[in-house]
Amino acid sequence: MNGQANQGRVTGTAESRDTARLLLEIESIHCRPDNPYIFTSGRASPVYIDCRKIISFPEARAKIMQHALKTIDREIGWNKIDVVAGGETAGIPFAAFLAALAKKPMIYVRKQPKGFGRMAQIEGDLKPNKRVLLVEDLATDGGSKLVFIDALKKAEARVTDCFVIFHYGIFPQSVETLAVAGVKLHALATWWDALEAAAKGKYFDEKGLTETRAFLEAPEQWSANHGGRPPTRPGLR
Repeated sequence: MNGQANQGRVTGTAESRDTARLLLEIESIHCRPDNPYIFTSGRASPVYIDCRKIISFPEARAKIMQHALKTIDREIGWNKIDVVAGGETAGIPFAAFLAALAKKPMIYVRKQPKGFGRMAQIEGDLKPNKRVLLVEDLATDGGSKLVFIDALKKAEARVTDCFVIFHYGIFPQSVETLAVAGVKLHALATWWDALEAAAKGKYFDEKGLTETRAFLEAPEQWSANHGGRPPTRPGLR
């Protein structure tokens, strides 16, 4: 099921399970049901993930990047990728790590053109008609990826796949939004993987497990019941 970026439960691969465990081990994942996190979108959540922490833990980082390398090869095929693109800013280090491991050229894409010099939105060397894999750290409902995809397509790149370390896996629009743009979302792990790993490793207490499961089953309802508000704009990540 991994790589379908579906709204299902655990992704079911050894790489997904180990990635979720590693994220919990380095405290990239936090659970706080009594004092929910309120995201920029307005949603309330009992859990929060910060994939940026991965870059500071060499051993965990190396394992997760190897899992990503293998997953991408299995689901897309590195022979079908010419260039790895990182989305500003969180996707840049992961794109760099993967490009180095796969021995592929790397570029990065700005959220908007810089306001001086060449006014470039894409940094690095990108020739027309190259097959580009967009890499980001995280996907919630997927909307922000369209900014990067549009920029790459304007540069005459071929973009059919996007890879993230972590996909929420609970908002249907995350898949639908990218599918409309002709892009398939691939993920290494989801919240369902994290919940399974948290239960197995006793990273969350019983209330944390119960509230996280309730959130994953009905995120908008859980949010509304815990001080959240309907998202004011889609596509944060």
